[in-house]
Amino acid sequence: MADERTFVAIKPDGVERGLVGEIIHRFERRGLKLVGLKLMKVPAAMAEEHYGEHKGKPFYDGLVGFITSGPIVAMVFEGKNAVALARQVIGATNPGDAAPGTVRGDLAVDIGRNLVHGSDSPASATREVGIFFKEEEQVKDWQRTVQKWITEK
Repeated sequence: MADERTFVAIKPDGVERGLVGEIIHRFERRGLKLVGLKLMKVPAAMAEEHYGEHKGKPFYDGLVGFITSGPIVAMVFEGKNAVALARQVIGATNPGDAAPGTVRGDLAVDIGRNLVHGSDSPASATREVGIFFKEEEQVKDWQRTVQKWITEK
């Protein structure tokens, strides 16, 4: 199976709380390879595109308002089953339902301040990576020498 890529964003609450390093560390420790990274303010148009599937829902304006309220750390991770692995690292959307050991289970309290966004499917990952990263902003040819200790192939 070929490696897949997924989009992960540390939301403004995670940046403000100084959790960026710890959160990135959790993905790397799980064996995912960081291939794109940037600190950015999300413009309103980009936020609206990112959350487009929720347009018209009662929480849509809150999502857009929050993601544009402060800087985020946008990332692309790569690895075998990257989308599913990243979702496991992140934990359930509602921190009250998130398992201990996950980002949200250990570090978040409120669903509206749940620290991290992660793509929920390979199709969403492709779409979201395309919104936040240009092709040239992703390192496509980087091979980690430690990879043979993470996956068989």
